[in-house]
Amino acid sequence: MTDNLFIETKFSYLGKSLIQEILNISDVKSFPANTVLMREGQYIKVIPIILNGLVKVSTQVEDKELLLYYIKPEQSCIMSFSSCLKNEKSKTFAITEEETRILLMPAEKIASWVTEFPVINKLFYQQYDLRYSELIDTINHLLHHKLEKRLLTYLSEKINVTGKNPIKISHKEIATELGTAREVVSRLVKKLEKQGILKQHHDSIEIF
Repeated sequence: MTDNLFIETKFSYLGKSLIQEILNISDVKSFPANTVLMREGQYIKVIPIILNGLVKVSTQVEDKELLLYYIKPEQSCIMSFSSCLKNEKSKTFAITEEETRILLMPAEKIASWVTEFPVINKLFYQQYDLRYSELIDTINHLLHHKLEKRLLTYLSEKINVTGKNPIKISHKEIATELGTAREVVSRLVKKLEKQGILKQHHDSIEIF
């Protein structure tokens, strides 16, 4: 399926006129894995729609990185949309988890599209709803689940969004995104491996 056909099919609810305008003035680019797409403190110049691949959006809290959400195909970045409308600097940073193809809509056009094509709000309302649900789940995990459970949930989600098992990931990366120490993660991984719940390979972890 071509990029244009993908967009016309998956976002048909936006209407032909808006889709055509988006296609006329937006760029489609591919980025290799581990490419930084956006840094904290930058002004937003483009609003992404993921066509293929996966993007991780995080924020920095003191010296720790906090994972906010993943952007999957057919999704956009609600934080970029919010910063764009307010003309504020980004409070997050984004990096590709794997090779990713993205439609890049010029941020300067979003405000006028919201007025001229109100249906575009549906795209971002969907993102708000999705991220709010994820936030509630995260809070519940923090309040009610021990770190061991949070670790398993984190790994399961990582496997789910990447479609890979085992998944290539370091204890340091896990610790950073869970807001804990690498030594704690190593201890929990060893414990779960003894229980037969997962297996630690040289540079990856597999869940059974």
